[in-house]
Amino acid sequence: MSDAGGLSGIANSVARTDGERTVLVGVAGIVLALLVATALGVVKLPFLLSLLSLAGMYVLLTLGLNVQWGYTGLINFSVAAFWGIGAYCAALLSAPSSPLELGLSPIVGFLAAVVVSAVVAVFIAIPTLRLREDYLAIASLGLAEVIRRLILNEEQWTAGSSGISGIPRLLPDLPLTQNATNFAVVVVLIALVYGFLWRVHRSPWGRVLRTIRSDEDLAKALGKNTYAFKMQSFVLGSVIMAIAGAFYVHVNLYIDPTDLIPLTTFYIWIAVILGGTGSNRGAVLGAATIIAIREGTRFLNDVAAFTSLGIDLAPIRLLLVGLLIILVVRVRPEGLLPPRDELVWPASRGREEDA
Repeated sequence: MSDAGGLSGIANSVARTDGERTVLVGVAGIVLALLVATALGVVKLPFLLSLLSLAGMYVLLTLGLNVQWGYTGLINFSVAAFWGIGAYCAALLSAPSSPLELGLSPIVGFLAAVVVSAVVAVFIAIPTLRLREDYLAIASLGLAEVIRRLILNEEQWTAGSSGISGIPRLLPDLPLTQNATNFAVVVVLIALVYGFLWRVHRSPWGRVLRTIRSDEDLAKALGKNTYAFKMQSFVLGSVIMAIAGAFYVHVNLYIDPTDLIPLTTFYIWIAVILGGTGSNRGAVLGAATIIAIREGTRFLNDVAAFTSLGIDLAPIRLLLVGLLIILVVRVRPEGLLPPRDELVWPASRGREEDA
């Protein structure tokens, strides 16, 4: 019986490995196609870099939600809210035309985004983290709308519906084009966040988070203060989301309350699920997949015109986005790169296999 179970486990492991190998080959093919298209001039390099910067921002948001949901099981529907807090902190402090008229360095705005988002996350987490599952989801969804309404209505502090313009670029003095600078900055941010999460998720702290997600009562029985661990996870994820917002405003150079729509939260949740819940590498691929689907479908009318179909696909673009997402989920229900070996130390595999 044990031999049969072992063979079944080996077969499942081989199947998962083959599936992941197929996904990685597909990703390599897409990257190669983009490089060739850029070399031939079909895709302009500035456009590609701006698209990659946008994808990088989504990667940061997805990594933040993955900390909360993927590892701790916290259902947070206020992703757009913390993204907006980071964006508005950076914009209000750095833009000379903002209501505060401070015109500080973008670095100061980044630091303020981290501090303010952490403080807001603590105050929000104190009452809401005692709720469970669907109640926490409802509370966080309401929170997102409250923050959006505050930004919209407090015109003397946030400029309201007029938005904030004149936001300075992040690093204007580098000897690179601005698109290349933005891309380089987001790559550094992703590397720092990913490296930090890679380390802490393998630490005792990370193992407690995964225990809480699997069985919170078990974690309590082991003497863990689950409320404190959930608080730490919620704050960490919220800070990463705020960093993504602070990066966005220095790329877009403008922000208004319409950017804080719930659809952003929906996209980030889909990215986490597509990539593989609990997987950091899956979060990166999931975010890139969402951007590829969302931005790639913008050219459907050009394709239809080129093939002489005579069909206006623009009105059903979001429907097609949804269908593509459903297709990916059907093909890879466990996620494109689900969490497996990334959650254990490589040196421990041999001991597990011998046991």
